[in-house]
Amino acid sequence: MEPFQLESGVLLMAFLALAVVKVWALVDAIMRPAAAYLAADKQTKTAWMWILGLALAAHLVFALPYGLLSLIGTVAAFVYLVDVKPALSAVTRRR
Repeated sequence: MEPFQLESGVLLMAFLALAVVKVWALVDAIMRPAAAYLAADKQTKTAWMWILGLALAAHLVFALPYGLLSLIGTVAAFVYLVDVKPALSAVTRRR
């Protein structure tokens, strides 16, 4: 019985950690100005809000950190945080 409890604890931690990553990416996308996305030559703000919002919704509705939709959403959130967010920061930095 012990390995099952450990596994469900690990799955719960993964579920929560990935949900936090998706919320972080979505909140950051909402807070950035729409013009910055165009200036950074990235998808529009609306597109990123849809992508990240659907990723979070799929994660919460299906409640599986390893499901296909959740994995796609996780990749999208990490792409935003690793590629888009730094580009937006570079464009919006105060001089």
